[in-house]
Amino acid sequence: MPAIIFNDEFVCPVAPHRLFHGLFVDAHNLMPKIMPVVKSVDFVSGDGGPGSVQQVNFVDGYQMKYVKNRLDFKDKENCVINYTAIESDSFGDRIDYIVSEVKFDAGSDGGSKCTIKTTVCPKGDVVLDDETLKAGKQGHMEQYKVVIAHLIENPHLYA
Repeated sequence: MPAIIFNDEFVCPVAPHRLFHGLFVDAHNLMPKIMPVVKSVDFVSGDGGPGSVQQVNFVDGYQMKYVKNRLDFKDKENCVINYTAIESDSFGDRIDYIVSEVKFDAGSDGGSKCTIKTTVCPKGDVVLDDETLKAGKQGHMEQYKVVIAHLIENPHLYA
């Protein structure tokens, strides 16, 4: 089956550099503190630059145990990041990898406009069902919602 592409956009009241920092620069520290399902975020290889791999470990009983993300491109100044989920126990024999391209632009009100392109690449001829795709997308967007809420409640963080 060919790759499945999702394009999403949303606006939020948090400035792009703060959102980028919370979601991608300091995620290894922030996520375990504010997301109850995240046990830890550990560097498997690299120093946070392109090619680095981070593993997000989830608490026991969550729908997945881990996901490994490889950083493909990061531009802190322009708040752009591309990364690939290269491995997860939830992929099984259905998903090969998932590519995410994220950009935060400044909004006229001091907030952000977030653009996300997600490409899900199934293994072989696997046909992914809508429920699997919807669940993955919802989990991903929940991460954004939690970080946004935390940054709104803590306006000094990453200011």
